[in-house]
Amino acid sequence: MCQSAASCASLKLRKFTAGKLTAPVIQYKGISFQASQRFLRATSYQSSLGSFAHEGSLKSMQVANSRSKAISMRAQSRAEASSGDMNGTRGIIFRQLFDTSGSCTYTYLLGDPGAKEAILIDPVLEMVERDLAVVDDLGLELKYVLNTHCHADHITGSGAIKNLRPTVKSMIAEASGARADIHLQPGETVHFGDRHIEARATPGHTDGCMTFVSRDNGGMAFTGDALLIRGCGRTDFQQGSAETLFDSVHSQIFSRASRFAYPAMITGRHHSTVLEEKTFNPRLTKSKEEFRSIMQNLGLPYPEKIDAAVPANMACGIQD
Repeated sequence: MCQSAASCASLKLRKFTAGKLTAPVIQYKGISFQASQRFLRATSYQSSLGSFAHEGSLKSMQVANSRSKAISMRAQSRAEASSGDMNGTRGIIFRQLFDTSGSCTYTYLLGDPGAKEAILIDPVLEMVERDLAVVDDLGLELKYVLNTHCHADHITGSGAIKNLRPTVKSMIAEASGARADIHLQPGETVHFGDRHIEARATPGHTDGCMTFVSRDNGGMAFTGDALLIRGCGRTDFQQGSAETLFDSVHSQIFSRASRFAYPAMITGRHHSTVLEEKTFNPRLTKSKEEFRSIMQNLGLPYPEKIDAAVPANMACGIQD
C-alpha cells in the first residue's frame, strides 16, 4: 500500500458516482486510461482511502498503457495508409524494409490507399512473416510479389508468400529464365488499384535484371542490383556483362525521368537520387572503357549463398 499521499501524487483518480466507483479514469504521468473492475481488484483499490497497492498498480498501468499505445499506433497507421501519406509519399503507401537475416537486402512495399491493393518488390525468405505483418497492419491485400532479378545472395520469399497467400502472383522478367506466375516483358506495366509500375529491362548484372519505375512521389526507380548507391552490381557471373550494364543504366535510368533511386542492397544509405548517381557514382560516371576496367578488377569473393540461392530462385523460391 502507498505509505503517504506524496507517494501516490502521480496517480490521480477522476469520476465517482455517489461514493461508488464506476470505471474511473486514471491519470499516470500525463497518460489517461479507464480502469476496469479487474484492474481495480488487481491493484487493491480502496475507495475510502484513495490508495493503491503501489507495485501492482504501476505494473497494471504499464500493461494497460502498452496495449493502448499498440491499438492507437495501429489505428494511426491505417489512417495514414488511407490518406496515402506514408514516409512522405503523398498518394501512395510506401515502405522500405530491411533484411536483418544477413543479406542486407531492401524489400519495398507499395500500396494503393483507395483500393488497398499492394505489391512487394524483392522479398527475402527469412523476412516473409515480417513483411506480411506490415501488409496486414496497413489493412492491405497483397496482389503481386516481384523480383528485380534472380538473386545470388538470398532466397526469394516469393514461394513462401504464395504458400501463405494463395491469391498472390509472382513476377519476374522472362529473360531471367526463372519460374514465376507471370513473366514480364520490357515496357509492361503492373497495376495495383489505381497505381502502376513500369518494368524496364536493365540487364548487365544478370541477363534478366529489371528496374521497376513508379511515377508517384516525383518518380521512384527500384533498380535492383543494376544501380546501387555510389556503385552497381557485379558483372562476373550469371551472364553478367559490364558493357551491357553500363548501357542499361545510362539508357533506362540516367536518361529517363525518375527522381529517386531505391536499390535492392544497402550500401550505407537508404536511397539516392538519379541526379546524384549521374553526378557522383564513382563507377558509372566514367567512360564505358574505364567502367569495364573497373568491373574486371573488383576482385570480389564468390557469393556465400550463390550455390543455394540461384537454384532456389530459378524455381521462384519454392523448395521441395
